Amino acid sequence: MRRYELKDADWARLAPLLPGKAGDAGRSAADNRLFLNAVLWIARSGAPWRDLPERFGPWNSTYRRFRRWAQKGVWQRVFEAVQDPDLDWAMLDSTSVRAHQHAAGQKSSALAEALGRSRGGFTSKLHVVVDALGNPLRLRLTPGQQADCTVAADLLAGLAVGAVLADKAYDTDALVAGCAQTGAALVVPSKRSRRVARVLDRNLYADRNKVERFFNRLKQYRRLATRYEKTGASFLAFAHCAATFVWLL
Repeated sequence: MRRYELKDADWARLAPLLPGKAGDAGRSAADNRLFLNAVLWIARSGAPWRDLPERFGPWNSTYRRFRRWAQKGVWQRVFEAVQDPDLDWAMLDSTSVRAHQHAAGQKSSALAEALGRSRGGFTSKLHVVVDALGNPLRLRLTPGQQADCTVAADLLAGLAVGAVLADKAYDTDALVAGCAQTGAALVVPSKRSRRVARVLDRNLYADRNKVERFFNRLKQYRRLATRYEKTGASFLAFAHCAATFVWLL
């Protein structure tokens, strides 16, 4: 087996979740495994699409298929289908991803493609909620300067968790009220501006390192350590693809 290619056990789990399987309308995708291996090679190596090895077929056909799946939400649906979460608690965090100069030039606005200016320069920010074991549940993409707390409600919507763990950036009245409404304990350090600081369960809060470890695993995919994609949909598709493999490994 070549480097970056799917193991038989991983393929057996993914095959029923992909478009083009027996019984689906339209053309049968007999080469789904080859296609996934091609996308995985690009994601892990960080190479341009034009450098895709010939064994995977024409690079442009592979790229166009990747884009179609991104636009149709296939990568996100597969990511959601492999999940088996532990919802004793959930953890929120974000990571900034520096955008390469190749990410610029899209006809739509930079903000529409989740590109913005922050201390790190031209960046995007990837927000995540992970379960109690550190496995990803939801991903959201915003411009690099957007505050973490603005997407907290979206990430947690509909999740029945026992507690929510996050750093001080998420200490907002909206999140406090949201957790009170759902009955989830809020394990977030209080900001200095709060008149009455909450009691913090420091033993449970220490478990928040699992979300940091998730980002370390995610950025082993070089296509996510630096953003090369012009569109937010394509970059988020790579993130969903990589997060899927975090569940499988």
